[in-house]
Amino acid sequence: MAPFAYYVTSVLLLLSLNFGLPRMMPGDPIDALMARGDPTYVADGATRAKLQRYYDLDDPLPQQYVHYLGATVHGDLGTSTFSNRPVAMELRQRLGWSFLIIATAMGVAVLVGAPLGIHSGWRRGRPVDRGLLTFFLSVQNVPVFLLGTLALQLLAVRFHLFPYGGATTAFSEYGGIQRLVDVARHLVLPAVVMASQFLTLQYLVTRAAMVGELGSDYVFGARAKGLAERRLKYGHAGRNALLPFVTVVGLQFGLAMTSVVFVERIFSNPGVGRYLVDAVGRRDYPAAQGAFLFLTFAVVTANLLVELAYRRVDPRTAI
Repeated sequence: MAPFAYYVTSVLLLLSLNFGLPRMMPGDPIDALMARGDPTYVADGATRAKLQRYYDLDDPLPQQYVHYLGATVHGDLGTSTFSNRPVAMELRQRLGWSFLIIATAMGVAVLVGAPLGIHSGWRRGRPVDRGLLTFFLSVQNVPVFLLGTLALQLLAVRFHLFPYGGATTAFSEYGGIQRLVDVARHLVLPAVVMASQFLTLQYLVTRAAMVGELGSDYVFGARAKGLAERRLKYGHAGRNALLPFVTVVGLQFGLAMTSVVFVERIFSNPGVGRYLVDAVGRRDYPAAQGAFLFLTFAVVTANLLVELAYRRVDPRTAI
């Protein structure tokens, strides 16, 4: 029961932070709406007072907090002060794009990082191992926003290999296979840039675990029995080396929720990360709270699933 107790405690703490952090920013949503030059500019004080009552901003903070918790439990994330649309509906329209980038990036990282880590550890000290180790350690030191900017400038702007940004081609009416191809072309750069942030750690952890397995008794015993190298490499040593890999992949969902904010901003993808950045800039409390709640809830849920999965893979951790 311990993992679930920690999970519930984390969710309650995040709900409180989600309420308090936007209100610690200077100004409030009404100030943003009344900014001169803004298309939603409001001038008179009477209208301001009505807006404050409408968004419950004239209530004391404790009362706002109780109202916020009750509404959140019932799935009501409020109404955006900028678009005047339900935040839950706006998030649903963006969840798919964020999930597509994260799932693709994680899939690419897993399919590349684990096999390369196993192969590199198996060939420890050889040229292929030194080359891979040098490459991944170099990539590790490149921030995601810098890598994304370089990829955008070189592969999209200079060589025109991929679209500049967005999730689909603007004003296109593609359908069927054409739409899938269009979405895939827009997906390549953000997914690869995000995957680069996961690859290095996955590779290093798998390689280190694989090196540790090379001196195990069962490896020497299997070699003495004449077991095929490929089966020994992937079926025995590689399988045991994946235990810490499971934990790393799960915990990297937290990094994914951070990276997606930068990646969607760089590539103008209409996902939750970009929605959060825009909401903070507009001091849109309900929108910022809704986006932040989704991202943090996904992180703690992923951590819980990793804990449960690891206990099933290695029962010793449940003791």
